[in-house]
Amino acid sequence: MSHHISTLPTLLSVAGALLVLTFLTVAVTWINIPEPFNVIVAITIAVVKATAVAMFFMNLYWDSKFNSVVFLLSILFLTIFVVITLLDTLFREGGLPVY
Repeated sequence: MSHHISTLPTLLSVAGALLVLTFLTVAVTWINIPEPFNVIVAITIAVVKATAVAMFFMNLYWDSKFNSVVFLLSILFLTIFVVITLLDTLFREGGLPVY
């Protein structure tokens, strides 16, 4: 089994898309979006950018599906650990200190 070698136009187009999404992230900060939705928009753009990096720069798009499953499971476990940590901080006595 041979490895896939990404072409220069593919890499440049993905890099251009990442650059456009970065400018979009900055442009969204100039728009007055209500409080919970500004975080949702920012995280959505970040997830799209991270997906593009994982799929094309890490070559998961052309690689074995097993590697994609392992990558997605690692993201799932990281999410579970972060959620458990945040749930623990919500139910502490006295709350979190604010500096």
